Amino acid sequence: MTSTYQQMIFVNLPVNDLDASKKFFTELGYAINPQFSDDNAASVVISDTIVAMLLTKPFYATFTKKEIADATKTSEVMVALSAESREKVDELVEKALAVGGSPAGETQDHGFMYGRSFDDPDGHTWEVVWMDPSAIEG
Repeated sequence: MTSTYQQMIFVNLPVNDLDASKKFFTELGYAINPQFSDDNAASVVISDTIVAMLLTKPFYATFTKKEIADATKTSEVMVALSAESREKVDELVEKALAVGGSPAGETQDHGFMYGRSFDDPDGHTWEVVWMDPSAIEG
C-alpha cells in the first residue's frame, strides 16, 4: 500500500515588522493562513507542502537560545523555491523586486537550469530555480 502522506516544510523566519512582511508575501501572491497567524506570527502558504512562518523577533527568540542573525548582514539560510519555467522564475523575482525585495546574487543560467534570487525586506535570501525536466530524467 502506498502512503499518501506528504512531508511538509515549515521555514521559520524572524522578521522586524510582521505587517510589512505579510504585505510583501501577499503581494507576491501567497496567502496568509489565519488559523496559524496572530500578532506574533504569520503563516504564509507557499504551496500545499511549504509554509513560511514569519515570526516577530521576540517570539522567534522563544524557540532558540542562539543569537538571532541580522539577515541583512549575515547569511543564515537560502530558501530555494522551484518554478515551472524560466519565465516563472523571472515573473516571481521581478514581482519581489517591485514590492520591496532587493536583488541577491547574479542570475544563474546553465541552459538546463536557470535561477535568480532576491532578499525579502528582512534580508532573507530566496532563490527561484527552474530545471529542465528532461535533464532530471536522464
